[in-house]
Amino acid sequence: MRALNLAFDASPRSLPLAERLADLAVDALIDEADLSPKPALVDRRSSGAHKDLHLGLMHASALSLWPAFKEMAEAAIEIGEIGQPLREAIGRIGREGEVAMMRTTGGVNTHRGAIWALGLLVTAAALDPSDLSAAGLGLRAACLALIEDRNLPTQDSHGAVVARKYGAMGAREQAQMGFPAVTQCGLPQLKLSRTANHGEQNARLDALLAIMTTLSDTCVLYRAGEQGLATMQQGAQRVLDAGGSATLSGRRALHALDEQLLSLNASPGGAADLLAACLFIDCLEPALGDETRNV
Repeated sequence: MRALNLAFDASPRSLPLAERLADLAVDALIDEADLSPKPALVDRRSSGAHKDLHLGLMHASALSLWPAFKEMAEAAIEIGEIGQPLREAIGRIGREGEVAMMRTTGGVNTHRGAIWALGLLVTAAALDPSDLSAAGLGLRAACLALIEDRNLPTQDSHGAVVARKYGAMGAREQAQMGFPAVTQCGLPQLKLSRTANHGEQNARLDALLAIMTTLSDTCVLYRAGEQGLATMQQGAQRVLDAGGSATLSGRRALHALDEQLLSLNASPGGAADLLAACLFIDCLEPALGDETRNV
């Protein structure tokens, strides 16, 4: 009977660390997609500025990445230290995950940036689960991101091309600096809005807006240039200055920002990826802290 009970024990705490980290990463992607109303992004209302995306596709894409996140965590646990072997292992796994994602979405890029950001953070968490602080995770992720992947294909992404064109800090540079848009903007605003009792959904919207105020979002730059970036950054700041998304004036400012970005066909996809990273970091201590503190 005891064996039968164990066989049906599907509680998260019974799962290996790598699987739990993969679960939390996928949850963060789905929570980001579901969050509404996000300006010009896919959410429960609409597809935002995207003609080839919808919420169901975002969910399917997130779920398709679970094996890649699990394998990254397993590689971190097996290799056990930051260095060339781990950097190239997670690079390979990430590219394989991107292929699986593209197969699921029919060739639509839904989460390429998120594979990079969340992949590094999953790896960082698995490397030292006794330190799940934002500072510790950011430092380990940055050390990994600074190592050259000698197997990286030479083909440029849109983000990399745009980052060079405008001198903007793209996803790679964000990671190499320890995700400052997350640790210095998103997470502090998330906690501030919670402390003000704005409600969890509004707190998450405010965290997204805080990321948008400073991020040189290469998705926006690619679609709408510097005008689009200024519209995003200034509009997000206006929402926060009006009291955030929990206030009537803040909601009006958020609606105006949504309309402005839609008119420019500018979708802040980079900010959305970093919000998912923010939500992942935020959930780690509550989900894993008690069990991993003495690992």
